[in-house]
Amino acid sequence: MNDDSLAQILLDGTGAILAYALVGLVLFVVGFYMTDLATPGRLITVIRTHRNPNATLLACASTVGVGLIVAISIFASGGDLMEGLTRTLVFGLVGIVAMTIATLVFDKVVGISIRNLVDDSEDKLEPAAILLGVANLMIGFVTAIAVY
Repeated sequence: MNDDSLAQILLDGTGAILAYALVGLVLFVVGFYMTDLATPGRLITVIRTHRNPNATLLACASTVGVGLIVAISIFASGGDLMEGLTRTLVFGLVGIVAMTIATLVFDKVVGISIRNLVDDSEDKLEPAAILLGVANLMIGFVTAIAVY
């Protein structure tokens, strides 16, 4: 069979998609738990049971930030699967660490209290949560562009 046949292209492409999806899933899970570490209480409980919109926004922003890093890492690999998977994993982890540090810096330096944002009694979206969420998105974006 010719290596350029449609069947081979589809087989190779399907394998690459599954490999990137697995690495992306690992990074999304790691990113969620890093966000969990940066916030007081158990994040999934605050989101699922207490339905806190601020905690949900912060978790979503972190996930999108990681998604940007994953997507650009894949794009920047130039089609080399092993390089792309390695870049995605390494740069994804670096981005997750950067977003976690930024969250903690905002908490300490800027004075946005993550504890207050994810407090169980909060049931409305706070402007500070939006600012912190956008900061996480931008750190993901900047990290993604640095990868490229």
